[in-house]
Amino acid sequence: MRHRDTYFDNAKFILIAFVVFGHLLNSYIYESEIIQALYKTIYSFHMPAFILVSGLFAKGFYEKGYILKITKKLILPYIIFQVIYTIYYYYLYQRSSLSVDLLDPQWSLWFLISLFCWNIMLLGFAKLSPFIGISLSIIIALLVGYIDSVSNYLSLSRTFVFFPLFLIGYHISKENLKQLTKPSIRMTSFFIMLLVFIGFYVYPDINYKWLLGSKPYSELEEATIISMFKRLGFYGLSLIMVFSFLSLIPRGQYFFTNWGKQTLYVYLLHGFFIKFFRESEFHNYFNNMEYFIILVAISFVLTTILSSNLVGSFAQPMIELKLSRFKQFKQNLKAGRTKQHESTTH
Repeated sequence: MRHRDTYFDNAKFILIAFVVFGHLLNSYIYESEIIQALYKTIYSFHMPAFILVSGLFAKGFYEKGYILKITKKLILPYIIFQVIYTIYYYYLYQRSSLSVDLLDPQWSLWFLISLFCWNIMLLGFAKLSPFIGISLSIIIALLVGYIDSVSNYLSLSRTFVFFPLFLIGYHISKENLKQLTKPSIRMTSFFIMLLVFIGFYVYPDINYKWLLGSKPYSELEEATIISMFKRLGFYGLSLIMVFSFLSLIPRGQYFFTNWGKQTLYVYLLHGFFIKFFRESEFHNYFNNMEYFIILVAISFVLTTILSSNLVGSFAQPMIELKLSRFKQFKQNLKAGRTKQHESTTH
C-alpha cells in the first residue's frame, strides 16, 4: 500500500476549508472593506493552489487507461451533480422551468470539466520543455481574454486561464514544494500574505473578478492591450500567494490530516449548504464583524462533517460510483453492535 504524504493531505484540507469559507463570505463582501480584502486575499491563492497541487499529482497521464480513469473520476460525477444541482436550484430559487444543460457548469462544477481538460492538454504540453510549455500556455491564456465567447460555457475561460498553474504544478516535484517549509521562508511568506491583504484593503477598487478567471476582458473592463498585462500581473500575484501559503502548511500528522483525503466530497457537496444559507434567514444574522468569527467556525465544522467517513459512505455511489465505503461502514456498524452485545452478556 502506497504511503500517503501528510503534507499534501494537510494542504488539501486547509484549502478546501478556505473554499467553503470563501463561498460563505461572498454574500458579505460589499458590507465591509476588511471582509472584501479578506475575500480577495483568499481567492488569490485557494483555487490556484488546488490547481497547482492537482498538476503535481497528474504524473500518470501517460499510463494505459488513464483517460478512461479520469473520465470516470471527473466527467461522470460532473454529469450526476449537474443534474442534481439543476433540480436543487429549480426548487430553491422557485424557477419557472427546469432545463439541464450539461455544457454550462452549475456554480463550482466548472472545476471538474477544467481538471479533465487540463489532463488531456498534458498529452501535448508535457512533450515540450517546461519553459516553452508554460510560456505558451500563458500566451494562450492572455490572448483568449480578447475572445468574448470564451467565458463560463464549458468552463473554457477558466480552463485556459488556470492551465499555466496546472502545468507549473506538473513540472514541480514534491520535494521542491517541501523546501518552502523552512522556518526562514515561512516567516517571509506570512508577511507576504499580510502585505497582500493590506494591499487589497488600501486599494478596494481592485476588481476581484480578475481572480476568478471566468470572464473575458470585455466583462472586466474596456478591453485594451493593458488588459493582458493586468492578467499577467494577477498570475504573478497568485503564484507568490500559492507558494507563500504552501510554505505555511505543517508537514506532520494532525487531527485533520486524514480529512484531506476527502476534498472532492467537500467540494461537490458543500454547495447545497452554501446556496441554502444564502437564501435563508440565517444569512441576515451575520451583520457585524464579531459574527464573522462564527462563519469561520461554521466553515470548519461543515468541512469536517463533509470530510467524514459517514458522509463519504453515503456519497460514494454518486461521486465514485462505488459502494465499497458503504459496505465497510455497514461491516463496522455490525462489528460494533456485536462487540457491544458481547460486552453486555458477559
